[in-house]
Amino acid sequence: MAALLLVHLVVAAVCGLTGRALGRRVFLVALVAPLATVAWVVAHRGVLDSDAYLEGYEWIPQLGLDISFRVDGFSLMMLGVIGLIGVAVMAFAAQYFSTEGGLGWFAALLVLFAASMTGLVAADAFLLLFVFWELTSITSYGLIGFADTKRSARHAARQALLMTGGGGLVLLAGLVLLSQVTGADSFSALAQLAPSGVVTGTGAEVAALLILIGCFSKSAQVPLHGWLPGAMAAPAPVSAFLHSATMVKAGVFLIARLTPTMQETNLWQPLAIGVGLSTMVWGAWRALRQQDIKMLLAYGTVSQLGMLVAAFGAGTPKLIFAGTAMLLAHAIYKAALFMLVGVVDHTTHTRRIDELRGLGRSMPIVSAIAAVCTLSMAGFPPLMGFVAKEVAIVGFIDAPFAGANAVTWWFVGASALSVAYAWRFWWGAFGTFGADTKPTIVHRPSAIFVAPAGLLAVVTLALGLAASQFDAIVSPAASALDAASDAYRLVLWPGFGTPLLLSALALGFGTLLFVVRDPVERLQNRVGFSHDSDQYFIATLRAVLRGASAITGVVQPGSLPVYLGVILVAAMLPAGVLFANELDNTDSFAFATSPVQVVAASVAALAALALAVTLRRFVAVILLGAVGASVAVLFVDHGAPDLALTQVLVDIVTVAVFVLVLRHLPQRLSPSRLRRAQVVRVLISATVGVTVLVATLASTGARTSVPIDEELLRRAYPDGEGKNVVNVTLVDFRGFDTLGEIFVLAVAAIGVAMLVIVNRRPNSDVPLDVEEVV
Repeated sequence: MAALLLVHLVVAAVCGLTGRALGRRVFLVALVAPLATVAWVVAHRGVLDSDAYLEGYEWIPQLGLDISFRVDGFSLMMLGVIGLIGVAVMAFAAQYFSTEGGLGWFAALLVLFAASMTGLVAADAFLLLFVFWELTSITSYGLIGFADTKRSARHAARQALLMTGGGGLVLLAGLVLLSQVTGADSFSALAQLAPSGVVTGTGAEVAALLILIGCFSKSAQVPLHGWLPGAMAAPAPVSAFLHSATMVKAGVFLIARLTPTMQETNLWQPLAIGVGLSTMVWGAWRALRQQDIKMLLAYGTVSQLGMLVAAFGAGTPKLIFAGTAMLLAHAIYKAALFMLVGVVDHTTHTRRIDELRGLGRSMPIVSAIAAVCTLSMAGFPPLMGFVAKEVAIVGFIDAPFAGANAVTWWFVGASALSVAYAWRFWWGAFGTFGADTKPTIVHRPSAIFVAPAGLLAVVTLALGLAASQFDAIVSPAASALDAASDAYRLVLWPGFGTPLLLSALALGFGTLLFVVRDPVERLQNRVGFSHDSDQYFIATLRAVLRGASAITGVVQPGSLPVYLGVILVAAMLPAGVLFANELDNTDSFAFATSPVQVVAASVAALAALALAVTLRRFVAVILLGAVGASVAVLFVDHGAPDLALTQVLVDIVTVAVFVLVLRHLPQRLSPSRLRRAQVVRVLISATVGVTVLVATLASTGARTSVPIDEELLRRAYPDGEGKNVVNVTLVDFRGFDTLGEIFVLAVAAIGVAMLVIVNRRPNSDVPLDVEEVV
């Protein structure tokens, strides 16, 4: 797996460097990456019949962080989807683009996105999955905003990044909490716990909620769905690859992966089913209102993602089996439909239903390919969509949870809406629906331009007719999620019964909705819905920015004392509480061991108090020196004359600098009254002082390990050949640190010298140079 990801990185680098010279042919270079994925899947197809493929590398073993991959039947199916759709999209992009600039970096981003999805579906460790999860958001940001001169593209890219990236952070919190609750930091370890009852309790419920929110944002579930229709500002290859087959499946993939374990929680199943079915209905309802056929497919994708979330979230073996089948079917026919929208747009320079008419006669092959994929989307036999949706209806009918009958009818009604917008798409683009004027066809699409979508249409037809071959992929993939799913099979003809009757009801009612579309549109207009999630996103973003500005105006007023006060309080209060709790665990304290220490400490304390109240600057300098001298005396009394000497030298330099500065300042400080600000500063100062005192007492009195100075004393002469342990430490034990400090001081001295030279008095007759200043 690491080698496969490395291939993607190399291909991305080659695309970025050769894109200007190759033009749109750079996508033929990018084609190598998904072909490598397909080859990897074929080479490891034995995973479908055996144990999972494992691959791992140590990263930070001290923290238990490893780079671990695990590919089972479900992951292998997802890798196959990424590779197959990637090959089709790269071949399509080579014909879709013409003379646009930046195609090399665009192709590189497309390959990097494929690498991110590859790593995401193969990752075993939670943190590794999160890394790839966020990489998909980052790469999709660049792909959606490819046409960065357009405001709509920039807005769509920002919206997608904020919503999916923010959801990723929520997901991270959920995964970390889940790891803390269960003790498992990978999917393989978590799977071994089910159904042990470990994934229960308040912590598990909160983790389930956070993880579902992250998945909902990635898979465009209501009310976090607005970024997906907005992302239709991206070119057609991006929509075909990211927003139908791969990226939007990431949330569905994670729900499917975690459902067998997380359904032990009370929130997982009802929340996934409720949000999924609501999204299914809302997306289909919005699709029926669209004039742009690409936007229609986008809302259709939202609807069908809701269907997948509901099926996987329900958690029964039969619905997990059905969800796996629907996921594969949806990826194939929806990617083909988005590519066909690109063909229509490329050919007619419009995507609006009210401007398209009769393309079925002008482009019969394109129309036939679109018909196959549209019928599969609607669930007509004998296509993949019908085979998959049929088993989903059976799964909801046989579901053991409460309210299964209501959920089944809800699912059938939403499926009917899906049939209606499927008819609207095909008839609006290729039929006679729309304006009376026939669109001007700029050029007829070449066979190679249409071939990728045609290939996917053949696949959706062939796997529908040969349901046993379809089942050979789906069954091992579903069994990897839940071993009980192995009991179910896909068949083209399920026989007469309630499921077939409900499928026919959905197909018939959906077709009727399209036939009477004019009254339906009037009903939609009367109901309203003038605002969509995009408007709410913009309003929310503006409110957040206004709130941030207001908070910034309060906490960042431009006052240095305020900044220092906030920092000190934030640093001291938590530390003080923690150290205070340790005071009871310490031995008896020895505040002083000799009269010299008492005198020196008293002098330092009195000098510090006098320094705080004096009004003469020169007296303040003298008192500051007295504090330093008292500390030096304490060093001498503790047997550290070298530290005392250092302290004295620092005091001399400090006092000298202050005296030089005081020459240009008034002799007296301005008196200040004890105002509210002064009281606050006194309290902050007292808090800092008490915290430092408590920390010192707690840390010195609660020592449990042997002091390091004993080890330094023991090793000073044998290792450093010196009797002065301080010198040996500075020169030998931490010589590189000392060298770095000397270098920093030298740079600072040079900087001060240059400032003096630049700011010397212009009337001075004595020239200054660096050597003299130094």
